[in-house]
Amino acid sequence: MRPDPWFWLHDTSSSDVVAHLTAEQAFYDASCAHLHSLRSELGSEMVGRLSSVERSPAWQRVRFFYYTEHPAGSEYAVLHRRNRLDFPHSETISGQVQDFANDFRSEPVMDFGSLADGSGYLDLGLTQVSPDENLLAYSVDTVGDEVYRLRFRDLRTGEDLAEEIPRTYYGGAWSADSAHFFYTVHDHAYRPHQVWRHRLGTSPDQDELVLEEPDEAFALHLRASRSGDLVIVLSESRSTGETWVLDAHDPAAGPRSVGGRRAGVVYHVEHVRGAEGSGGGRLLVVTNDGAQEFRLMGAPLPGAGGQAATEWHELRPEDPAERLERVDAFEGHVVLSVRSEAEHRLRLLPLDELAGDGVVVRSRFPGGAVHLGRNTDYAATSVLVTDRAHVEPETWVQVGLDTGKEVEVGRREAPGHDPGRYVTERHTITAPDGTGVPVTLVRHRDVALDGTAPALLYGYGAYEYTFEPDFDPALPSLLDRGVVYAHVHVRGGGEGGRRWWLEGRLEHKQNTFTDYLAAADALDGLVDGTRLATRGLSAGGLLQGAVLSQRPERWRAVVAEVPFVDVVTSMLDASIPLTVNEWEEWGDPSRPADHAWMLAYSPYDNLPPAGGRPDLLVTGALHDPRVMVHEPAKWVAALRDSDPEWGPRCLFRCEVGAGAHAGPSGRFGHLAYEAEIYAWVLDRLGVAR
Repeated sequence: MRPDPWFWLHDTSSSDVVAHLTAEQAFYDASCAHLHSLRSELGSEMVGRLSSVERSPAWQRVRFFYYTEHPAGSEYAVLHRRNRLDFPHSETISGQVQDFANDFRSEPVMDFGSLADGSGYLDLGLTQVSPDENLLAYSVDTVGDEVYRLRFRDLRTGEDLAEEIPRTYYGGAWSADSAHFFYTVHDHAYRPHQVWRHRLGTSPDQDELVLEEPDEAFALHLRASRSGDLVIVLSESRSTGETWVLDAHDPAAGPRSVGGRRAGVVYHVEHVRGAEGSGGGRLLVVTNDGAQEFRLMGAPLPGAGGQAATEWHELRPEDPAERLERVDAFEGHVVLSVRSEAEHRLRLLPLDELAGDGVVVRSRFPGGAVHLGRNTDYAATSVLVTDRAHVEPETWVQVGLDTGKEVEVGRREAPGHDPGRYVTERHTITAPDGTGVPVTLVRHRDVALDGTAPALLYGYGAYEYTFEPDFDPALPSLLDRGVVYAHVHVRGGGEGGRRWWLEGRLEHKQNTFTDYLAAADALDGLVDGTRLATRGLSAGGLLQGAVLSQRPERWRAVVAEVPFVDVVTSMLDASIPLTVNEWEEWGDPSRPADHAWMLAYSPYDNLPPAGGRPDLLVTGALHDPRVMVHEPAKWVAALRDSDPEWGPRCLFRCEVGAGAHAGPSGRFGHLAYEAEIYAWVLDRLGVAR
């Protein structure tokens, strides 16, 4: 039994715990009071890079074009639509950024900001227009605990229907007749475990349970196919999955399994309609069945009793150098989302040539990435693609499915920002085991890599997830002050494909930390090795805790946001969110071997030696359901107790009101938070002015 003197902080219903967290926030505020002027300066710069009115590209449905717009000074967007009959050549409008703001024919559908309740936090779980385009399903969280209240709005009257479903999660789908809506519900451990069907105009008490996942290692995900003919339900653990389809035209019909469930096999499906009059079509299956980096297979639509994977047949074999992530089907083509050489790309293929090379779409920007935009039209002959990079605001490109011809249709405005002032480079460093680890370096063009500039490193490294190179209006404020930004693509993430994840999980987790430390060492000489700051969130916060414990002398400052740091205790407690279904990521400490490797790196159990520690900023949120607030609170308390002289240099920014895992909501709220973090980092690096 491990001693845990700070276990009392688990009880967040206790007034003593809330008082402790409130005192931590007060200490943080007092300790950073001298940074108010710098925060204000940074915040003004960041907000200045936002366009006064931001508009999304338009996407088309049968009757209307839709787009979102951030009005001047607004935290949240407004959803608008415009009748397609206004445009006789509508194919020239889809995907473009249209200025409909002063056009009376543009109809506001919903002002998301009007859903705020004064708590200071607002997040939309889903917003889905019905197939007949008369209704909008939307769900709202105003606390930050990811419990979403689901409602339905009649778009003809602007009024909400009477029914309200108080507890739902992400994901939803309409039936083809717009009379039913499918949604997920999560259990006490925040695991989406049920799919329900609601009939519009009836009480939620009459909703029907469609599917329930009893295995606590699995979570349900729900979406509609682009064709509109199927509702797709995926149940997935970290290493195994099963997919069912429901007939959107017969919402009362039961779910049908596409290929059963086999340990270690993951698969996702997409629907391809059959030729007119030929029936329901077929399925495309992306799976790791016999293919570590995934392959594309075909399958018939399952019958009422479901089907086994023996019904599948290969359409495109695995390419070990290219991780196949997903397939999107259109009437005559498919778009494959792939990752190769740590870069996200798209591959366009005719439906009858799925094993061919097709057309590859890549980012035009150094260190950039392309992704499919919002493409709702199954019959489309071109698709909207988003292209972005760390210093390049989002660019929207319409790409012909037949030819691959690219036409730029819009670019997000960033007033005063000149991407040409910055340089983005990809470097490769060598980890202790000889693996090449990519690092993306971003700097001002006047800042030389001569060993004199300070640097901020960033990393994550879990769940095969990749933080893509999105443009953030905050980053140029760091670069303009001479700081080099280094995104380290450590193992455990998805940058190098499935293999990259497998080599950074379970008993191989230490690779994540040694990759990061090797990058810090390799950068010494390109940047000032005595002025390195490091930052990461959630599992990236665990990374910060681990590299702080293992090499405290390497860092000038550490920012650990909502860090997962009490690894063993959390993974032993099956009653809290994200435990049972994460044993395949971290390990199950009830097994001696798993316990040993987890205990070896858990930051709460491996505090750095007293003396010589860097400055530390930790964040947390009382209502965070992903990393419970007691984890950072306990870690901070243990760190201070083990080194009282250093203690005042350890700060805990704890959100005790409404607030979420990823920080404040709203575009201005996000930038105000970034200004806080960057002000502290710049001050610690000695480059505040």
